[in-house]
Amino acid sequence: MNDRDFNSPEDHTLVLLKVEEAARRLQIGRTLCYRLIRTGELETVPVGRLRRVPADAVTEFAAKLRRAHRPAA
Repeated sequence: MNDRDFNSPEDHTLVLLKVEEAARRLQIGRTLCYRLIRTGELETVPVGRLRRVPADAVTEFAAKLRRAHRPAA
């Protein structure tokens, strides 16, 4: 495995994501991703002076959207 493979934007082994990586996984723009973070809809964690989005927070956000938009049974 070379550096290019490890740092691939599609690397699903990453545990903490940059905002841009989280936005790419959600297929939304960076600005909307920051808005979701600001409103608390998408979780972030501090890493020193940085903020990162836990990879499972992206999955949880998508699951929450699915639950919210399910037709009533």
